Amino acid sequence: MIKTIPFQNTEITYSDTGEGRALVLLHGYLESHEIWNRFRDHLQQGWRVICPDLPGHGKSGVTGDVHSMELLAESVLAVTDHCGIEKCFIVGHSMGGYAALAFLELYPEKTEGLCLFHSHPFPDTTQVMNNRCREIVLVNQGKKELISKINIPRAFAPANLERLEPEVERATRIATATPDDGIIACLNGMMKRPSRATLLEKTTKPVLLIAGVNDNYIPFEDVAKKINLPRYSRFVALENSGHIGLIEEPAKSAGTIEKFIKEFL
Repeated sequence: MIKTIPFQNTEITYSDTGEGRALVLLHGYLESHEIWNRFRDHLQQGWRVICPDLPGHGKSGVTGDVHSMELLAESVLAVTDHCGIEKCFIVGHSMGGYAALAFLELYPEKTEGLCLFHSHPFPDTTQVMNNRCREIVLVNQGKKELISKINIPRAFAPANLERLEPEVERATRIATATPDDGIIACLNGMMKRPSRATLLEKTTKPVLLIAGVNDNYIPFEDVAKKINLPRYSRFVALENSGHIGLIEEPAKSAGTIEKFIKEFL
């Protein structure tokens, strides 16, 4: 069921399906809650799955020129509070992982645990910031379709592009529908985000890290070598995925998340 609630000077849209333990799925940059639609089919019964459109994406509105990760976390809290959820396990894909870490920092009492799904706790590098600035220029020039046509196929492992061509096209349509001002606000927010590496390392919450061996955006070796995980954690590699394992290996990804939650919570 799709619902909408007020948030600051705009609205937040989210989907709410199933019953049971609360599982919140946070999409990434140039995505929306719809990116999770087929992934949810691989989850077993017993979950209440909440999928928000983060501010500036999907049907959710834009609050200003900068959507900080803290702002995204506040929007998630608004949704979970409206749903009457006291605690939840958060799965954050890419930018959604940055928002999940901000949520953990701001609302630890609301967080049962989290999964960083093709994500990490570090701030942008200079190269990544430069890439984001170039994307802002393209959006301002009315060329956001170029971003979608380049970024989305690159999110998949090369070996998966032909097999998953319909999914690549679907993800590209979602990306192209993202509002211009929403794209810019989230790019600005990601560039300003701080390191949360220490927060991640020291948290007592269970943390699952899922990485794609063929990730073109977050090199697998960087994830494997640079991230220090807390005591209660697991690191899982998706051998046949790039940056979007929720589409490339949905059954394995969903099963990994469910197994982790049942083991640690």
